[in-house]
Order: sequence, then C-alpha cells, then structure tokens
Amino acid sequence: MSGTRPRTRPGTGGSGTVRAVVGVLWAFLVLVLWLWGGGAPGGAAGRAALTTGDMAAVGRPPGVPRAPAHAPLDAAEPRHVEMPALDISAPVVVRGLDERGAVAPPSFETPDTVGWYGGGARPGERGAALFVGHVDTETRPAVFYGLSAARPGERIRVTGADGRITEFTVDDVRVFAGDRFDARAVYGPREEGRAELRLITCGGAFDPATGSYTANVVVSAYLTGTR
Repeated sequence: MSGTRPRTRPGTGGSGTVRAVVGVLWAFLVLVLWLWGGGAPGGAAGRAALTTGDMAAVGRPPGVPRAPAHAPLDAAEPRHVEMPALDISAPVVVRGLDERGAVAPPSFETPDTVGWYGGGARPGERGAALFVGHVDTETRPAVFYGLSAARPGERIRVTGADGRITEFTVDDVRVFAGDRFDARAVYGPREEGRAELRLITCGGAFDPATGSYTANVVVSAYLTGTR
C-alpha cells in the first residue's frame, strides 16, 4: 500500500502485540543472513533481482537525472543518521544477533534510536548497509514513523565514529507485502560495486487479528558524497 502512513495504536494490544509487530521484520533480517552467508562486512554479493506484483514503488520523476555515485570508502561504524526532508535525526546503535539467531532490534525504551546490523557493510562501504527502526510503539510514533513519505532524490546523512559524514541519495521507496517479501530485492545491492544504504521499517496496515503490519517500507539509497 504505497504511501500509506503507518498509524499508532494507543491503548491497543499489549507488550506481546508490539513484539509481534516487529517480529516479522526481524525474521526477514535472519533470512538475509542465511542468503549471504552471515552478512560479512563489505556487503552482499550479487545484483538484486527486482520483482513485480508484490510491492509498490516510487521511482524518479521522468527526466530527472540520477546523482552520480561516489566510490565506496573505508568507512567507520555509524553513530548518527539524519534525513532532513522527514525530520529524522537519530543516534545509531550497533545491533547483533540475539540468543534465537534473530537481529536484536533497538529497545522499545529507546524508540527514537536506529539499529545498524554490525555484521554487514558499514555505511559508505561497498554493499548495502542495513538500518532498521521501529515505526511506532503502543502509545506514540517512533523514529521511522514517516519513512513511507520518503521520495527519490532526498538526502540521508550518516555520521561515523571518525566524525566523517557520508551522504546518500534516495534511489527508490518500496512497500513489500509481508507475505511476498523478496529478501534479495531488499538486502542485495541494486548495482554491483556501489555503496548503498537501506532504511527499513514496518508499513502497510496494522492487522489486529495477527498483531502485525501487512508490509515493510524499504528506502534504498546510494553513496553520493562525503565530508
């Protein structure tokens, strides 16, 4: 459901409901680790095979050229992410795998924090760096609440532990139906050899019957500058 803005659910569900909402997202992350042999730093190999019929996409307007890609860098771990067009400005924390083998999400006690999968590419390195965040909590919007409103051409800035800022340009925005999630299209690089970034959260409609959202919002961006 492209362009559908996820909604908060004040007074509904419980801690189990909220955990179910994000459980779908984190299960998908486990799948990609399997697909690419554990997500070694440097990103996944292979070009993404884009699919049709299972997602809605927002592409570049006709006649608008794409910004040239910057060569991949020897990047540091991320510490902060900013997307001015959506008023997103958040600290980034390193996340790994929990005891069940799933990627551990940011705590619900810090819903305005973004998680970076530390076993994969660093932002600016060759491959696709994965950033994940909650869309909401039981009572209020979270860090990626407005992510479905992102548009191609908008900028994302990531500050590394070394103080360097890497700038990414949004390439496309896609909403993947949860029952037809394409891990390669989400996590694989769109163009071989580029440094890319993914911002991922829940999307679509909230289904009270299942306690989860029906889709995932995926913003794909690529490195276009550094300072």
